[in-house]
Amino acid sequence: MTKRDSTADSSDSADSRARQARARSSGQPAKPLAGVLFDMDGVITDTADAHAAAWKRLFDEYLAARPERGGEDHEPFDRESDYRAYVDGKPRYDGVASFLEARGIELPHGDPSDPPELETICGLGNRKDGYFTQWLRDNEVRRYPTTVALIEDLRAADIRTAVFSSSRNCEAVLREAGVHDLFDTRVDGNDLARLELPGKPDPAILHEAAARLGLSPDATAVVEDSVAGVEAGARGGYRPVVGIDRGNYGHALHEAGADIVVRDPGELRLDPDRTLVTRRLHTLPSARGHLADIQARIGDRTPALFLDYDGTLTPIVTDPAAADLGQRMRSVLDRLAQHMPVAIISGRGLDDLQRRVGLDAVIYAGSHGFELRGPRFEETAKHAEAFLPGLDSAEAALRQRLANIEGVLIERKPFAIAVHYRRAAASAVDSVEAEVDAVVCGQRGLRKRHGKKVFQVQPRLDWDKGHAVTRLLERLEPERGEYIPIYIGDDLTDEDAFRALAGRGLTIAVRDGERATAADYGLEDTSDVESFLAELSAHADAEQ
Repeated sequence: MTKRDSTADSSDSADSRARQARARSSGQPAKPLAGVLFDMDGVITDTADAHAAAWKRLFDEYLAARPERGGEDHEPFDRESDYRAYVDGKPRYDGVASFLEARGIELPHGDPSDPPELETICGLGNRKDGYFTQWLRDNEVRRYPTTVALIEDLRAADIRTAVFSSSRNCEAVLREAGVHDLFDTRVDGNDLARLELPGKPDPAILHEAAARLGLSPDATAVVEDSVAGVEAGARGGYRPVVGIDRGNYGHALHEAGADIVVRDPGELRLDPDRTLVTRRLHTLPSARGHLADIQARIGDRTPALFLDYDGTLTPIVTDPAAADLGQRMRSVLDRLAQHMPVAIISGRGLDDLQRRVGLDAVIYAGSHGFELRGPRFEETAKHAEAFLPGLDSAEAALRQRLANIEGVLIERKPFAIAVHYRRAAASAVDSVEAEVDAVVCGQRGLRKRHGKKVFQVQPRLDWDKGHAVTRLLERLEPERGEYIPIYIGDDLTDEDAFRALAGRGLTIAVRDGERATAADYGLEDTSDVESFLAELSAHADAEQ
């Protein structure tokens, strides 16, 4: 299984088989879920990137200043591969030692009281802590809405929750994110030091959290984003162990012992047997079949409607240039725009998108939200223009590298490059991805993202459809008060919006296969979308 599909191709039956296999191997029957242990960084809060940045600053500065010596590797720290392999999820002194050992560097351990300028394991670890503490002072800690929604569902079902972290800043981070009171207990880096417990992948921190809840491992789930943490859960006998793959390393989480791997906790649900399983497209309740429930959730608030274009308003076609909006769908959108804000968010360029829809009252978000245009505003994501030279270079390289692979279509957009492989032979897809990876690795300011039969090359910015929806809501809500957002989309890129709106709005996925999803409801195809929108419009007409 390739990195591309290792996360998406699990199923509820696979989840069940994994749990049964773990139960058989332990010689004990599986128990209903009584508690869930959540890692903090990267699962509850967005601070994993801040830790990665602090580690990179520490090691790059140290390696650049250290004299060259035989057998040592002074290559800069890689925020993805080195972070996952050596420091993620570990106490900071263990992380320092692990990374330096991999680079052939030996330092004395020192003492936790060592000043940050001292060249010891503890001194470097304290320096990294200073960098992270500075980040906390200068930045807002964001919580993941999907994780909060899952925790609230668990607590409503009388399932106990705990947070654990190797960080000694755990309490400060949780308070800053406003989630400190969501947990029955907390075990952090201060507890590890006080109790002299080993760090992950040893399961000691998990055992301490479970003991404080009064629970046994076989009735307790673990939700982790680090390989070391997943290994700790598997070694400790917890079930299920859920790996959160936010960066295409699902294969490593599976190999470390994860029973379930998802991109985000929003793709999890509590099943009738009181265990966690993957929420999937084919299991979602029908939005049209639950229209009364949806109207009840809307209540007296005004909807704000957000729609993907390809695969949602128009069927997916082999040639993206042929994806024209039907007149009936355009008429439905026009009627809806008389009652509520309607925004179309697409990977297409802004001008192309607006030309195809052709409605002045509609808000447009092109290039996955990098470009925004409404009846009274227009803006581009901050700093996006700085990435244009890199995109130009990447486009030229991709056209050269992929010229001999039949069926590949390269589509340049203002702030992205789409590499379509829908027409390519299945046997060629891995080669296409390898070429895309090689080009992206050569352009540090770019990243690769997955879509349906397409690889997207985009600026490496903290911006996606979820951020675009949030930004548009910020613009809309001062005008008329709070809206209830409704988002309909079919692509992997729409999952960013589903996650951003968790607990705040209604999210609907157009079904295509059995992939994991964070959506609340499903629709069958673009025809079903049109019918649902028509029903929404009719209800709005009646309410007037």
